Amino acid sequence: MTTERSPNDEPVGARSPAQRALGHSALGLLGLFCVFPIYWLYATSLRAPGDVYQLSVLPWPLSTGNYADALGKIDLAGMLLNTAIVAVLSALGQLLIALLAAYAFAAWSFPFQRLLHLMFVGTWLVPFQATMLPNYVLLARLGLLETLAGVIIPTLCSALGVLLLREHLKNFPKELLDAARMDGRSSWSSLWTVVVPSLRPVLAALGILLVITAWNEYFWPAMVLQRSNAVVQLGLRSFLGTEGNEWGPLMATAGLTCLPVFALYLVLQRHIVNAFVRSGLK
Repeated sequence: MTTERSPNDEPVGARSPAQRALGHSALGLLGLFCVFPIYWLYATSLRAPGDVYQLSVLPWPLSTGNYADALGKIDLAGMLLNTAIVAVLSALGQLLIALLAAYAFAAWSFPFQRLLHLMFVGTWLVPFQATMLPNYVLLARLGLLETLAGVIIPTLCSALGVLLLREHLKNFPKELLDAARMDGRSSWSSLWTVVVPSLRPVLAALGILLVITAWNEYFWPAMVLQRSNAVVQLGLRSFLGTEGNEWGPLMATAGLTCLPVFALYLVLQRHIVNAFVRSGLK
């Protein structure tokens, strides 16, 4: 026996049009709240040098004078190159180490596995300030101060990366690894030919997160490169002084340094969305 369903019946948990409109409006307001600081950054950079302190929402007349002042005062191209080298090498190192560690924790069984994993997780809870001085002293003894290598090497291990990749590898079909072993593939070959291709979205999402973190890092490069403005994070302080701050060129430089990160996100956007979608599917 079948029962008819009236057109006015709605599924349990369905929201009315008014509720959906209210939810979309709230999300739109939150989105504008998040985007407005970025808009204000570029709006200030495009104001005339004498109009930097104006509070009008639309900058007019538009001017590129702040960008000319910024490019004339600092070597922005060289700083961007150095920053890209630091961010990319740091992210690649963290991805490689995290991938190998997560693969070992997820695919193999060995003594004290749980203890070692908990110790790895524990390193994530240790604040940077606790390891800052030991790392600085070690770099000084190795002669790596005032070098980009000194900025990169202490950041090559990421407990966050290990945790994220291990959670994804825990759901990886063990049958595929068993089939690869039966075909005569080594663990190293199975990792790169079987596991890594299926983790591309996750690796892309984690990679852009690590690149952005390294790109925005200020405190550690400031310690290692005390007498140098080799990276853009330190180059921005060239516009801050005791006699006054040059907000126009500062905003212009900050706006230019954001463009590579935006471009990276646009290139990897599809992989990042796939990573979040797969994370929600069990």
